[in-house]
Order: sequence, then C-alpha cells, then structure tokens
Amino acid sequence: MPSTPRWGFRADLLRPADRERGERVAFVELFFDLVFVFALTQIGELVAKVDGVESALHAVIVLIAVWWLWMHTTWVSNWLDPQRLPVRLALIVLAGAGLLVSTSLQESLGERALAFALAAVGLHLARTLFMIAAAVRHDGAVAADFARILGWFAASGTLWIGGALLGSALGPLPLLTAWTAAIVIELAGPALSYALPGLGPGRLDGWDLSAHHFAERASLFVIIAIGEGFLVSGFAFVENESSLERNAAIASAFVAAGAMWWLYFDHGEWWGERRMSRDARAGAIARAAYAYAHLPIIAGIVLVGAADKTIIAHPDERTAIAVAAVLGGPALFLLGNALFRRIVGAPGLGVALGGALACAALVPLAPVVAPWVLSLLSTLVLASAAAADTALRLRRGDRSRG
Repeated sequence: MPSTPRWGFRADLLRPADRERGERVAFVELFFDLVFVFALTQIGELVAKVDGVESALHAVIVLIAVWWLWMHTTWVSNWLDPQRLPVRLALIVLAGAGLLVSTSLQESLGERALAFALAAVGLHLARTLFMIAAAVRHDGAVAADFARILGWFAASGTLWIGGALLGSALGPLPLLTAWTAAIVIELAGPALSYALPGLGPGRLDGWDLSAHHFAERASLFVIIAIGEGFLVSGFAFVENESSLERNAAIASAFVAAGAMWWLYFDHGEWWGERRMSRDARAGAIARAAYAYAHLPIIAGIVLVGAADKTIIAHPDERTAIAVAAVLGGPALFLLGNALFRRIVGAPGLGVALGGALACAALVPLAPVVAPWVLSLLSTLVLASAAAADTALRLRRGDRSRG
C-alpha cells in the first residue's frame, strides 16, 4: 500500500459528498468573478479600438487568456470546499492576481505586457500548485492529474513571459507570435488530457464533477458578460446627446441582450447539467461543452457589447470593425450556442444555426444602410431566433425543465 505523502494539506479541503453543500456556489467564488467584470470591460475596449490584423489578434489572444484563467479556476473550485478557510484565502489571492491581469489588459501589447504575463502565469501556477497540495494526501489520482496540468502551464508560461520580454525589446510581432503559441498549448492541453512524456494522459474524462455547480458557474459568467454589455452601452448613451438614432441603438442593445439571455437560459443551459449528471464521462462533457463551446458564446457577447457601444457613440459612422462586430457578434454567439446544444443533446440546434446564417445574409446590406439600422436588423435576428426556439419548444410540449 503506498505511503501517505509527507507534504500537502493534512485537512481534507475537497468538496463534501453532501449534495447540497457540494453543489452550492459560494459567495467567495462570486467575489472572484467580480474582477472579470472589469476584465471583460477592458477587452471590449480593445475590440472597439481594433484597427488592423495586429490589434485584432491581440484582442483574440487576451480574450482567450482571460476565459482560460476563469475556466481553470472553475475546474479547481469544483473540487475544493469553499467553506474551508485555506480555500477562501486562496480564491481571494487568485482574485488579486486576476485584478492585476485586468488592469494590465489595455497596455498588454506595450508597457504592461510583462505585468500581464506574470500575473496570468502566476495565477495559473499558484492555483494548480494549491490544488495539488490540497489533493495529494486525499486523492492521489487527482493530484497526479493536476501535476500534469502544472507541466503544461509551465510550458505555456515560458512563452507568455518570454514573449513579453521579446516584445519590450523587439516590438509587438515577436510578442504576438509567442503568445499565440502559448494559447495553442493551453487550448490543446484539455483535448489531449494533459498528456506528458513518460506519464501518459490524465483521467480528465472520468472526473467526478458536481454537474450543478459547474453548469451554474458557467451560467454566471454568461450573466457577467451580458451585464458588461449593459455597462458599456449605458455609459456610451449617457456620455452623448440624445437622438433618434441613439435611442434606437440603446433599445436595440437592450433587446439583443434579452434575446441572448433567452436563447441561453430559457431552457438550453439546463441541458448541460443534465448531460453531465447522467454521463460517466462528465469531465469530457464539461471540457467540450463549457471549456471550448462557451468560448464563442462569450466572445460573441463581448463583440455585441463593443458594437453597441460604438454605434451608440457614432450611429452613422460606418467602419469595418463596427460592421464586423454588429454582424459577427450575434453570429458567433449563435454558433457557440449551436455547438453547446449539439454537445449536450439540447434541442434547437437548427434555430441557432439558422440565426447565424441570417446574420451572414445581412452582410450585403452593410455598405448601403447606416450602422444603427444594421444593428437593429441583427437584433431582430437574435429576437426572432429566441422566439422561434421557444415556439418549437412549446410545440414539442416541453413546458418545464422537468
């Protein structure tokens, strides 16, 4: 019988088996989420300022990086008991690192690149080390899985920090090249079960997850992203004089947010929890449906918020980025929604795909109609998709979550 390791936490910090406590989202987890409201606002600012390939790639990289920081912390908090003092303190410390990431985002291609990289890498490594220390005495297999994860984050961390140092000496191109490689490593890790030479893959597919907790945490992040859209749209509206176009744009922003909420929450998000709770490969479902499929959902919401802010400020100013965000945001959200539904077996896949195609069909109108009118049309697509989704559900007789 293998001996108990001499290091790590003696107290068991893993979530209790009791269903109610094990599935509850703790207030300290919501505290951690607060810093990501600011992070999404900063990413929206970057999106609104995109003026070429370089700035667009930068916005994509930091969006994926922020999502990955949040998502991996959700994986860890699904294992740990937030009622235990060490876990609470750890999440607060991680929130502090997240704040450093958020405050560095605007200048992460320039003078704050190293601060961004150090904070992001530090958050990943500290969180993973804490998880290993929490599990090593109580669940050696979980500790071994997270040791593999630590190796992958060490590899990507070298590229994050090295890219920031190269950027300060040679400019943004080497930085973006290194950071793109870091993102590829981090995205590939879960798909390969964090396999390491000589150790093989981890056992992520069979992780014993709290399905309710995991689904609720993802849902809360979607709410945060939608709320960030309200925030930036509201500020843009009050900072400019009222006009027919701006009144229409702010109304469009509100209806678009409501439609996205409806498409995600009316009944679709429940299917993720249902599928995880009934599938022995809950880890694989969580990885595909949440870690990966939710990325275009969040990106789409951020793009919609950036488009709404830009159009409210300049309702008649036609720019490539505004048009791309106005049509690309809803399309990306709908495609992510379709992918999520496909993975968890939720109905309404055709509605989501049809909405994305409808957004594509609006592209020829972009050169001939004002941006605020194009925004109204894209919002109409989202609202129509939400209405069609509900109508189909009621026709099937699916009137409740039961």
